[in-house]
This record gives sequence, structure tokens and C-alpha cells, in this order.
Amino acid sequence: MTAVEANKDALFSRIKTDLLAEGRAKVSFRFSYPSGQHADDANNWNSPEQHSSQIISSDSNSALLERKLDDTSYYILIQWQGNAKIDTVDKHCFTLSTTDNILSFSVEFAENPIQKGDISFSFDQDLKAVLKYWPAFWNSGGIVDFSQCTDPRAPELERRVVLSQYLTKINCDNSLPPQETGLTYNSWFGRPHLEMIWWHAVDFALWNHPQMVKNMLDWYNTTAYPEAKKIAERQGFKGVRWMKMTDPNAGEAPSNTGSFLTWQQPHYIYLAEEMYRFNPDGETLEKYGEGVEATAEFMADFAKACAPEKGLIELYGQTAMQESMSKDFSFGHPFEQAYWWYGLTTAQKWRERRGLERRADWDDIIKRLAPLYESDGIYTAGIPLKPFSDKSVSKEFDPYKTPDIKGSKEISKEEFDQKSKSDHPAVLGACGLLPKSPLYNDKVMDNTLTWVMDNWNWNTTWGWDYGMVAMAAARLGRPDVALEALLMEKGKNTYLVSGHNFQEPTRLRLYLPGNGALLNAIAMMCAGWDGCKDVLNPGFPKDGSWKVRWENLHRMQ
Repeated sequence: MTAVEANKDALFSRIKTDLLAEGRAKVSFRFSYPSGQHADDANNWNSPEQHSSQIISSDSNSALLERKLDDTSYYILIQWQGNAKIDTVDKHCFTLSTTDNILSFSVEFAENPIQKGDISFSFDQDLKAVLKYWPAFWNSGGIVDFSQCTDPRAPELERRVVLSQYLTKINCDNSLPPQETGLTYNSWFGRPHLEMIWWHAVDFALWNHPQMVKNMLDWYNTTAYPEAKKIAERQGFKGVRWMKMTDPNAGEAPSNTGSFLTWQQPHYIYLAEEMYRFNPDGETLEKYGEGVEATAEFMADFAKACAPEKGLIELYGQTAMQESMSKDFSFGHPFEQAYWWYGLTTAQKWRERRGLERRADWDDIIKRLAPLYESDGIYTAGIPLKPFSDKSVSKEFDPYKTPDIKGSKEISKEEFDQKSKSDHPAVLGACGLLPKSPLYNDKVMDNTLTWVMDNWNWNTTWGWDYGMVAMAAARLGRPDVALEALLMEKGKNTYLVSGHNFQEPTRLRLYLPGNGALLNAIAMMCAGWDGCKDVLNPGFPKDGSWKVRWENLHRMQ
């Protein structure tokens, strides 16, 4: 039997077998060097000379191991009950053996040397703590019951929801932002991606676990803030520019795509607003007020750089949430336009709550942010920076003033159109993820939803796109489309028996943003969103086939 501590980086086990007493079974601890690969199990077993493993202290019931990798060390505390001993087998392998037929032990990770506490390890006591913890988690959080639904798709949706709650809890509830594959698998060289924090954190707020959002924001406030301030200063901006691809120390990993993303920027404001909705008091304003202000300062400065004096502001110099829409040939991306409006509008509310005057320059930017660009009755993924290279194609973008950007690329209309319907359908994120803004109208957005469902290149999507589409459909009063999106039979929308959102066999076997997106969509389909007049299950059809029951869910913004 094996379990994992709820509040420590430790697992513990109990083995019962006569093979132990007969000397034919032992527990083996083996340590590898990091692989340094893009996506794998992180283990390199072929470089024993590049790291060291040794027992630095031990007694009759414990041993402390030191692991050295290059210039870094970490420690492993192994504790056991009863008559057992630990032996060194080779450079990186140790065994724990006993002459009894029961062996109980724990293994704990630590960044610094740790010693066993005053109370010795007890398998029974640790197991009792775990068995108390999980019922408390399930009973305090949100829950959804699909048992009274007659639609044949309901059991599968319930399976995904329950398993996603478990998987996001064990992988994403941490003092650090998680990888997109959590603790299960290495992705992007083990680096967390801060644009994914929306999918890693918002569901915890909606499912009544705000403490988990607080844990992530604590990292922003303490570790990431100084580094984000340096990035903004280096680039000549005010405030803080939150990094995209990072590490536990908030270092910024360079990337020809990631370094130009900006949609991670307003996340801090969105999450701080979630915390305020739980605790609308001075303590919350004090804790997150500076971060909200500094985040908005960068956003305002960035917007001013796109249109310094007057006229509409179409953001440029960024690769969009829809990463196929590069900064090199497009601008005026719909999700970023809408998120900038949300971020600056919400930051002004925070100033008022803190007894400060509204920023006049922020209000000016809010008024000048250009509406989402519309073409042929739908909102588009962006605007070309240069006229199409197809000389026969003529396109005017007035009143949108095309910025003159050195190094911008000419592409054909055919290529632009192809890229516009690939990757993330971010145009629907402007409606699905965010409260209603004046930058779009519902009729055109509804037309856009229909166009996306009919024309999108779904093979290029990612797991969280399906939840995002469902949220947009729910807000637009299209619950049938919301369910169609959530349960669409596409490769990236696959949920394994374990509940993991499978993406690709050679790249990502699991994808937690997909699980988070599913939970966000279900929460808002049940509990609604700000301004929603239907107070019960507004995102589900009203034909009697979806009698969904729930409790402890919260409205989305």
C-alpha cells in the first residue's frame, strides 16, 4: 500500500510479504541525472559521473541522503519502522531490507537538509492523516451530479469532471506554478508557462478552493515580482512584465515565440479579482493591490507605445494567444484587445476600492482600445501588417491604422486565412474567458462561433480550446454547442481512463490545461457568470435531458 502526504513532499509505503523475511525482496532507491529533454520522464540513467548520491547521516530508523547535481544539492530523508537496514549498492542505488515480513517506510524530498522530527514515522498515523484529508477536500469543494441526466453523454462528462478535479489537485496545488504536465511528466524542459496559469488556477476558485489560488499568487508576489520588474525596466516599460516561460526562481527562458506573448500579463489581475470576490476586504486589497497596479502600469505603457497620442489602439509587437498569428505579420489580435480592456478596467476598480483616484491616462486607453476587427460578418484572428502578397487581392483596414514595423512579413491571403483558423480559436476566448466588453457585440460573436465550429482546423488545436469554446457558447446562449465542444471527438480532446487529457504519443501524454478548461466550463455552465440572468444551469439545454445538480460552485466573472 502506497500513499502520498497531503502537506509534505513525501510518500510512504507498507509492504507485506514473506519474501522480505526470506531475504528475497528489498526496496531499491535509484537516482538518475536530469534528462534535459523537451518532453519525457526526466530521467537520464546513462550519466552516473555527472551527479553524486550518498548517505550523509543515519541511525536505526532513518537515513539522510544528499544528492548533488552540478552546483545544486537536494536531500532525501528515508524513515522506516521496525527492524530494517539501509545499504549502499553503488553510486546511485540504495536498498532497504528487513528480516520481518512487513516493511513500512517513508521517503521525503527537501531542498535543504532535514532531520526526522520528534515523533517517529508511523505508517498508520500518516495513513489516517491522508484518509482524513481527502474527504475534507471533496466535501469542502464544488461537486456536480449528473446522475439524473438522461442524455447518454452525461456519464462520460461526469467521469471527466471527477477525475479532472483529482488530477488538478495533485498536480497543480503547489507553492510554484505547475508544468502543463504537472508532476507526472516533463514538458518544455520542465518549465512552467505563466500564460497557462489561467487554466491551472481559475478552476480552483470556481470550485471553492481559493487557498490554491492564493498559493500561486504568493509566488507571484514574492519570487516573480522582482524579476518581472527587471524585465519591464530592461525593455523600457513601467510596472512589471510577467514572464511567459519560467522556472521556480522566476527566471525568464528565451523563446522566439514565448518571449513575445502578452496574454499572460492580465492573469494576475484576474486572479486577484477572484481572491477579492472571496474576501472583499482591506486585507485582500493590501495583499494584491501593488501587484494589480504594477501589472496595469505595464499594460498601459505597452498600449501607449502602440498609439502614443490619439486614435484607436490596436496592440502590436506581440504573438497572439493564437500562436499561429505571429507578431511578424499580424496585429490587433482579438483576445489581447479584450483582455487589455478587462485588465485596465478592473485595475481602475481596484484603485477606487483602495481609496485612490482613477488614472485618467488609463481611462483614455480604455476608451481608445479598438473593437475586435470584423470581416464578412465575423470577428477575425487579427489584421495583416502588410497588404497581402497576392497582388490581385485588395483589402482596406480603415479606420484601423496599420503600424509600420521594421521586418514585418508579407504573406498571401491564402496563407493568412489558413493561419487564422489554426491553433487556438482565441477570438472566442474574448467572449468565453472574460466578462462582456464593449469591444464586440453578441450577434457577430455568435456568427463567429458558428463559423469556428464549421471551419476550424481542429487538428491544430490543444486540449483547453474545447473548454474555451464551450464557455463562449454558454455565454452566447448556445448550450447545445457548449456540450458539442466539450465532447467533440478529436485527438486533442481525448481523456484517458486515468482522466488525463491526452495530446500526442510522442510529445505530451497528458495536458492539465485541458482538465482545467473542462472544470472552468462546467462550473460556469452550472453556476453562471456575472450578468447572467439564468441562475440555474444556464449552460445546459432546457429540454429536460440535463438535470444537473451541484453545490459549492461559484459564478465566473
